[in-house]
Amino acid sequence: MQRVVRILRAYWKAIVALTIAGGLVGLAWSAVQPRVYTADASGYVAAVASDGSTGAALAGDQLALSKVKSFIDMGYWRSVAETAKSELGLTDSPEALVQRVRVSNPVDTVNVRVDATGPTPESARDLAEAWIRGMTTQVDQLQTGKGGESAVRLIAGDSARLPTSPSSPNVKLDIGIGALVGALAGVVFALVRRAFDRRVRTASDITDTIAASVVGILPVDKELASGRAVFSFDDIRDGRGSFAHKEAMRELRTNLQYVDVDRPARVMVITSPLPGDGKSTTAANLAVSIAATGQAVILVDADLRRPVLGGMFGFSDDVGLSDVLAGRAQIEQVAHQVDENGRLFVVAAGRTPPNPSEMVGSQRMQALASKLAEDLVVIVDSPPTLAVADAAVIASWADGAVLVVTAGRTTDDMLSRAAENIGKTRGHLLGVVLNRAPLRGVDSSYYGGRYGGYYGYGAPRGAVKASWWRFGRRGRVAEVVDGDETTGPRRRTSELPPENVSGLRTLSQRRTSVLVEGDSSSENETPVTPVSSATGRRRRRTN
Repeated sequence: MQRVVRILRAYWKAIVALTIAGGLVGLAWSAVQPRVYTADASGYVAAVASDGSTGAALAGDQLALSKVKSFIDMGYWRSVAETAKSELGLTDSPEALVQRVRVSNPVDTVNVRVDATGPTPESARDLAEAWIRGMTTQVDQLQTGKGGESAVRLIAGDSARLPTSPSSPNVKLDIGIGALVGALAGVVFALVRRAFDRRVRTASDITDTIAASVVGILPVDKELASGRAVFSFDDIRDGRGSFAHKEAMRELRTNLQYVDVDRPARVMVITSPLPGDGKSTTAANLAVSIAATGQAVILVDADLRRPVLGGMFGFSDDVGLSDVLAGRAQIEQVAHQVDENGRLFVVAAGRTPPNPSEMVGSQRMQALASKLAEDLVVIVDSPPTLAVADAAVIASWADGAVLVVTAGRTTDDMLSRAAENIGKTRGHLLGVVLNRAPLRGVDSSYYGGRYGGYYGYGAPRGAVKASWWRFGRRGRVAEVVDGDETTGPRRRTSELPPENVSGLRTLSQRRTSVLVEGDSSSENETPVTPVSSATGRRRRRTN
């Protein structure tokens, strides 16, 4: 019953719409029906007593009660209809007139009641009066016989009252029936629609489909509705991004750290079943949130076909990972520091090669990731796993993969196929992230947003603050559609650098400064346990 109630709540708009539509159909049906008026006339069955004694009166009453039942059937005789027809001068057949009349006997009475219908109030009244008079004539003829005296007579009563409103159609009844039918149709529609709806909407839908845990639920954020954005996780009052989305990203960061406490993943690949699930935005904000804890992070754009990270962080996509793998550049020359503390580095995709899958699955790529993982947490943004094979290839040598799906968009078969593609290459699926989960409604999976105001984490209403992540020449965020299928024009190296990274330091400069400082480190940084080699990590995974 709870499941049914949830379904009805999810489709309440459709149910209400069909209910209203059903009521309107009932109203329209009533409007096109002809108006029918009903009038009634009555008669009294009386016995003719031979004397005025009490016994004779009682006998007459019993006789009248026994005769009145027979008079009811007499009201449908053809002769009665002929009498009424000739009296009113009607052209209708006797059979048609009988269909317009109903003769009845009220309970425990000796009365005969005639209800007649007509297109106008006058015609209904006249027919009822003529019909009761016709019955009186037939009763007199039947009871008297050949000149004898009748023992029982039917006496016509008062003339029928003129009806003031039509008896048919019943507008209220028609609207009620139409609304009821529409509501039932809405309930059936909701149950059938949800029964055949294969889209994942909640965390339970994901766990019921594949054998993987949900490591994060990212709610809908209005700043991500029309473009990608990277939020700050150092200042809770920066004014960028909703409290719910930031807390959900912190929860994702924490869950990934505790997926395997003994063997934490140092190289993680972020992918999705199809383009448009928000994997690049998730990867970027996850890297920023990890860097906010003091760990050094490097974000690598391995989507060599449709790169987006360079545009998100305000530098060119023309030089990057593909140049390193091709031997045209060193990783220290293309890794850009994009924060003030020197803990977050971003590597763009570079030029699109003719063989992207082979390049990301090469030994050089694995060696590069192993080298970076010695000092940094490596987050790899890969293409969608159902579109190309790059994500599955990267997952084969990475420490783990994170699958980003969209609530209400990704179907269960897409989720299953994506997990199977990762499993076929013996990749380790760390978990699934449910993106764009609604904050309200029956399918709401995230609850933390309601506490933002209580804890004072939300930005004041109407407050306008300078953006922490100011990309572009005028301090505006580079907006692109929050979907991986659409990428804007690549940022060219000839453009001016972003304001907040006016002196872009590369990874080589960071390593040089670390060597000069020796063992000293800033108070905001926390040491990261290095991993000796890629062989060690692979041995731990296989064990």
